[in-house]
Amino acid sequence: MKKLTPMMQQYMDIKAQHKDALLLFRLGDFYELFFEDAKVAARELEITLTGRDCGQEERAPMCGVPHHSVDSYIDRLITKGYKVAICDQVEDASQAVGIVKRDVVRIITPGTLIDTQLLDEKRNNYLLSLYGSSGGWGISYVDISTGELYTTEILGIDSLQKLQDEITKIQPKEVIYYISPSLSCSDGLMDFFKQFNLTVSLYNEWCYEEAYGVKILKEHFKVFSVEALGFKANHQGIISTGALIDYLMTTQKRFLSHINKIEIYQTSEGMVLDYSTRTNLELTETIRGKSKKGSLLWVLDKTSTAMGGRMLRRWIEAPLLKVEDINSRLEAVEVMKDDLLLRKEIKNHLRRVYDLERLAAKVSFGSANPRDLIALKTSLQEIPLIKALISDKTGLLKEIVNNIDILQDVSELIEASIIDEPPISFKEGGIIKYGYHPEVDQLQIATKEGKQWIAKLEQEEKDKTGIKSLKVGFNKVFGYYIEVTKSYLKLVPESYIRKQTLANCERFITPELKEMESKILGAEEKIVALEYQLFIEIRNIIGAEVERIQKTATALAKLDALYSLGEIAAENNYVKPKLTNQHSIRIEEGRHPVVEKMLNNNLFISNNTYMDGEEFQISIITGPNMAGKSTYMRQVALIVLMAQIGSFIPAASGEIGVVDRIFTRVGASDDLAQGQSTFMVEMSEMANILNSATENSLLILDEIGRGTSTFDGLSIAWSVIEHISKFLGGKTLFSTHYHELTELEGKIKGVKNYRISVQEEGEDIIFLRKVIEGSADKSYGIQVARLAGLPASVIGRAHDILLQLEEKDIAKVETIKEDLKATRDEVAVNIEAPPLQMDLNSLYNQSIIEDIKSINLLNTTPIEALNILADLQKKTAQSLEGRNK
Repeated sequence: MKKLTPMMQQYMDIKAQHKDALLLFRLGDFYELFFEDAKVAARELEITLTGRDCGQEERAPMCGVPHHSVDSYIDRLITKGYKVAICDQVEDASQAVGIVKRDVVRIITPGTLIDTQLLDEKRNNYLLSLYGSSGGWGISYVDISTGELYTTEILGIDSLQKLQDEITKIQPKEVIYYISPSLSCSDGLMDFFKQFNLTVSLYNEWCYEEAYGVKILKEHFKVFSVEALGFKANHQGIISTGALIDYLMTTQKRFLSHINKIEIYQTSEGMVLDYSTRTNLELTETIRGKSKKGSLLWVLDKTSTAMGGRMLRRWIEAPLLKVEDINSRLEAVEVMKDDLLLRKEIKNHLRRVYDLERLAAKVSFGSANPRDLIALKTSLQEIPLIKALISDKTGLLKEIVNNIDILQDVSELIEASIIDEPPISFKEGGIIKYGYHPEVDQLQIATKEGKQWIAKLEQEEKDKTGIKSLKVGFNKVFGYYIEVTKSYLKLVPESYIRKQTLANCERFITPELKEMESKILGAEEKIVALEYQLFIEIRNIIGAEVERIQKTATALAKLDALYSLGEIAAENNYVKPKLTNQHSIRIEEGRHPVVEKMLNNNLFISNNTYMDGEEFQISIITGPNMAGKSTYMRQVALIVLMAQIGSFIPAASGEIGVVDRIFTRVGASDDLAQGQSTFMVEMSEMANILNSATENSLLILDEIGRGTSTFDGLSIAWSVIEHISKFLGGKTLFSTHYHELTELEGKIKGVKNYRISVQEEGEDIIFLRKVIEGSADKSYGIQVARLAGLPASVIGRAHDILLQLEEKDIAKVETIKEDLKATRDEVAVNIEAPPLQMDLNSLYNQSIIEDIKSINLLNTTPIEALNILADLQKKTAQSLEGRNK
């Protein structure tokens, strides 16, 4: 077998070290991919697949992209879940002996993006490290584009469910993990990750060892012990964070000084929201379309900066639990809401502030260009003005003032050194301001004077030769030249030296021109090298101040988020809620924050809500579909959540007892990937709620039990209400079409009936959207079907069938009602008594059931079938007669 060419052998050696990534191999002005990588890239990027001689009989498959536009191609590959390894020249080609040395300078993955053009500016891009063992779970996650690093541990019972809840809150783009073989949940966890289309990879086991984690954390953060970072002994986060730092250093190939602190937290510090609740309440994106518009975030986000937008998103995803912390935010929001002039001034200045967090990261990372530094300077110039606006405030705003560093030294350095409109590249000169460095000044003068000499030469040669079309030009191949069109060639002096012949002209040089060219190009070469060196020095000086920039950025992000909540409160007529540690929730004239914004006519109907842990614990809500039951229940949940993030609420007034969790069971759909039916999904979610809720939780339950038969569904719904009342005590909104459940009011402690009012006009109905006391006596299903546009023939036939069913089934209905009443009376006397099982075994004689089971349908003739049916009908009548006696 023939050997590979030296260049291709170099490629193969590097590729062998990065088998899990697509290797972009720099050759001249292109990044090339070969073999299988080329086939993948050509398919995913829709570019031409060609071939290249590689020293073997068959040409190597190859494709490539220009180096100047490589970022857009990398973005497309990362979006599709691929890892990309960037292989560049690491030595000067002019000094290389043999083939120029190349190596991977960075590995880009979905969780390690830093290019702001490839990121959602108002959303964090997290890389998560997960460690699991019998001791518990360690979770660490970082946004490398901002330097934010967090870690926590999850211990005890239900740790897997808590882990999944936390990951759905974080919403990472990439996960690395190691799970001890002693745990049996790996497959289930991988199935969980598949729901979110994450890039997930098993990482080195030896990186997930506590001793290694301690070592790498001490080295990275330059501390004597991990306790200095806030860790307690045997904290699982030590292990997950150590592996995370190792992964970053391995992929980024540099020291990440902007990751300079770690926030260690407990999941119990904030309200826990599981994936189902986040989805059903549409906190940051809609269920349909996955768009921001139509979500709670869409309503609340009026932030002027990217970092403020990310801060507000984090507040929404993790509501507070401590009343004092919530009130601190509310007081700051109140200052904003009440002072229109202050809001306008803050917005006016904040909109000129760029993303300081990501700018600081780029400076530290070594990827900031001259325009990034100008953006940094522009932002810093606004900070003293912003600080002055709130310098006299108290509370949280005073805390923000104390954390704002005006960074005057950094601003003055950039102002003195970088021109106001520099090029993007810092390798071609033209970025250092005149007066900053004496040698740069001298070289700039030399270059300027040389170019003036060139311009003067052109005019002199025109006058001397009489060639009106003569001009002095320049290109990188021939340098400076004198160009003369062919019609004037007879006037060219003998002193001109022919250099190049083109179709319409000739190009010449002179000794004087070449001498000046040498001076100009020499000065330009020196100035480019010197400006590059100076720019790196300036960037490094600023990089040493990254922590100050980050601290100021965090303070401005909080101010921007508070401004946004104040602006929304004023714009939408929101009120300040009263937060307590009591178990009650009282909302007067509450409105759904999103629905009212989506309505063009502003005719949203407000509703009152009162709930507590005693007499008004469980609200059973009845009414037809489309009447607004789900909207009302979501409205209550969103108002509570808004209050606990420190936002004013859409209501006339509100007193909110802090809740530890909000659960929702709204709607259902088949989970085909997990092999689960609609009903199985519904029951799984319900099991999670009943196993996790506490007396301080808020439960939103929409039509529990509808995914199965009527009697089974009714039984489950009834039993759930009993369980919540007896064992949980959580405040519950429970909508249903099982009107039999409304009879539980007065029978089970804390149950109250409410209905959505409806006005009937003939065979039509009008939804009034008002929640009032009492229960609905029917579901208006056929009327709703008419409103939905079903054909008149279908509606008419449905009426006929309904009447027939009601007439023929009256005996069974009365029997069921009696059974229900008897059981309710029994429950009222002793709730511990087992409730009546609402299935065929309780309605008919067991022998009838056995008869039905024994029928062999395949071997039964039509006559035999009629006889069997008649016999069953007779036995049923006898059974009912005996029951009535």
